[in-house]
Amino acid sequence: QVQLVESGGGLVQPGGSLRLSCAASGSIFSINTMSWYRQAPGKQRELVAAITSGGSTNYADSVKGRFTISRDNAKNAVYLQMSSLKPEDTAIYYCNAKVIQHGSWAPRDYWGQGTQVTVSS
Repeated sequence: QVQLVESGGGLVQPGGSLRLSCAASGSIFSINTMSWYRQAPGKQRELVAAITSGGSTNYADSVKGRFTISRDNAKNAVYLQMSSLKPEDTAIYYCNAKVIQHGSWAPRDYWGQGTQVTVSS
């Protein structure tokens, strides 16, 4: 089994910054793409940012220039540095990893439990 544990959420004022972390553990051979998604109340879950094992990134238009995704392959970890936060960034943020486990060849999706980010004055 594989577990993803997120941390770093909280309450921040508009214009502030937060850094989210997500660490994967368990029976992991390798991890392909790692991503951050978010889901606001009454809305569908949406992709915020993604990073491949080689370091290529892509971002939702709404966060370009404000958020930065990075990863540490040695630690099986992914991070999301969020700056210039806006009230509309308020959501539960979820970590996703496409994991190839030992003894398998196909990647499988795993999700973290989610961490709340609230941007409010």
